[in-house]
Parts: sequence; structure tokens; C-alpha cells
Amino acid sequence: MLDKLQENIDYKFEDTQYLITALSHSSYSHERNLGKHKSNERFEFLGDSLLGMTVAELIFHKKPELPEGSMTKLRADLVCESNLASVAVELDLGSYILLGRGEIKNGGRDRPSILADALEAVFAAVYLDGGYVPLLNLIEKLFSERINKPEVRNTDYKTMLQEFIQLSPGQTLEYVLIDETGPDHNKYFTVELSVNSKSVCTGTGRSKKAAEQSAAKTALELLK
Repeated sequence: MLDKLQENIDYKFEDTQYLITALSHSSYSHERNLGKHKSNERFEFLGDSLLGMTVAELIFHKKPELPEGSMTKLRADLVCESNLASVAVELDLGSYILLGRGEIKNGGRDRPSILADALEAVFAAVYLDGGYVPLLNLIEKLFSERINKPEVRNTDYKTMLQEFIQLSPGQTLEYVLIDETGPDHNKYFTVELSVNSKSVCTGTGRSKKAAEQSAAKTALELLK
């Protein structure tokens, strides 16, 4: 099962337990009474820091013409949830994530927050198994095109949607928080987006802002 994923990321683990832990969502660990340290949450924490540092190094070397402010903005775009989820989809990472039955029923394999977290956890697993060089090679492989092509960077879908709505005078746009689940340190938010008081779609994310961005992206696809 994991052979194909290792092929996708072009890295062969010496100890596949690192990879298994990186793929173990908290719902899976809880359902099997494995304990919180058997989920990928700690790996996600490490992977998030490693990703930020490595992407910063790549930007520094690949974009020597950029001033500090532009470098900061580009890094933020590259490591945001929506972009990480997009990279995870390219790797088919969702097919390998270990989820609890409830998360599977709720479409967890396609949830951007779960995909992004798992990808960060995989970065940590590669680092723990092989060190910094394999991690740098992997992140460079996955992010080089996005660094060199600004058009594939993260988009502010809320602003795009607002501009689209304003093309028709009198249109109103509203985001309403309708649900939040999970423990305080790992919450998921669901936002309902309405146009002229009519529900259009919902979006989910690890923060209210991320959920609103997700809803706005879906709304743009539907309205256009």
C-alpha cells in the first residue's frame, strides 16, 4: 500500500513506521485507543516548522530579485492550507490517510485541512527518517513550479467573490459560522455562504478565515 505513495514522493523510508504515524489522523488513533501520541499531530507540528524554513530557503535562492516583503508574501501563499491541500491531491495523499469511520463518512479524505495536515506530517516523517537533505529535495520537487510561477500561488477567493458580486448592484454577501467541531487545539470550522440571503454553499477549514476562503472558492465555481 505504501510503496506507491513512496514512489509518488520519490523517497523510500528506512523505517516505514514514521510514514504510518504521519498518515494516522487523530480520529483513527482515538477510535482504536492508540493514544494521542500515536496520531500525526506532533508530526504536523514539526512538519509545519520544517516546511516554512525550507520554503524560505528555496525562495531565497530561486528568487534573488525579490525584496523581503515579497518573499514573506510568497512564503505565506505557498504554505497556506489551500495550497498544501492542492499539493496533497497531486500526490493522491488522501487515499493513504488513516481515518476513523466517522471522518471517512464525512468526506475526510477530501477535506483540505486534513490533507494539509497530513502533508506537513509526511514532511516531518521524511526528516526524521532521512534528515534534512531528503526533505529539501522533496519540498523542492513539490514547490519549485509554484515558486517560479506566481499565477499558481494562493488566491484571495473572498476578494474575488466580492468583486464578482459587485458587478450586479444591490447584491449582498454573507458568511455565517454554522458549526465547529474538535478539541480546542484542533478545531474545524464550517461556514455557510449566502448571496441575497439565499444559501449558496458551505466551506470548512482549520480557522474561520480558512472556512470562508473555502466557501468563497466553491461559490465562485458555482456562480461563474
